Amino acid sequence: MGQKDGESWTAALGLQPTIPKSDSLLGVRQTLGSSCVARLFTASRRHNRAMELHGSDLQAELAAVAARLVVDEGMDLAGAKRQAVKLLGCGPRTPWPSAAVMDAAVREHIAIFCADTQPVELRALRELALVWLDRLVEFSPHVGGAVWHGTATRHSDIYIQLFCEDPKVAEWRLIDRGVDYQVSTVQGWKGEPVDALSLRVRCEPLSSWVLVHLMVYDRDDVRGALKLDALGRKPRGDAQALRDVLADHGPESL
Repeated sequence: MGQKDGESWTAALGLQPTIPKSDSLLGVRQTLGSSCVARLFTASRRHNRAMELHGSDLQAELAAVAARLVVDEGMDLAGAKRQAVKLLGCGPRTPWPSAAVMDAAVREHIAIFCADTQPVELRALRELALVWLDRLVEFSPHVGGAVWHGTATRHSDIYIQLFCEDPKVAEWRLIDRGVDYQVSTVQGWKGEPVDALSLRVRCEPLSSWVLVHLMVYDRDDVRGALKLDALGRKPRGDAQALRDVLADHGPESL
């Protein structure tokens, strides 16, 4: 690593707090903030009529509640849909909203409630993601999730996929640079368990800390990384793709 690169890591680490072992950095956020509880109180009281909703009506109801959790609380899509099912009092076998329905609900919620602030927050998170894509370039990093697709807000985490010959090398790189992180096992895009290295990073434009999750995959998995998703979109992009987005686009879908 050159001097300039070393200085950039050092500058970032100077503000990085230690991650308490008790913190849960990935998966469903177990405790909702009081503001979210207040916003969703009405929805939680509607469980008695959940059984009266059928088909597209129920899907739309679930999607609207899940979208609020995703946008306002930064929950992941899967966790938000599970929480929405509970809040509406639906049964465990209730079909979840499709990817298209969820995407539309999230974008509608953004357009109604945070159209003025979301584009600025999205750009800040994309620029922060780009910093880490550049720092970890040896692992062919790709950014995905809400930051890539354009629906991120200040509450969103950054998800970056790394592709390594040896999964431990990414950890060694963080250790060498003095980066504090926490290891979790999460479900990968093919349903397989993968290691996730999670760290807190300061986002100065937002005056807040952001969680960055580095998902560690085998080097050969990069071949399927850009396979189109259920909505016909590229599910993630590398540093150059993200630079192109920052240069040429607003917060529109990718």
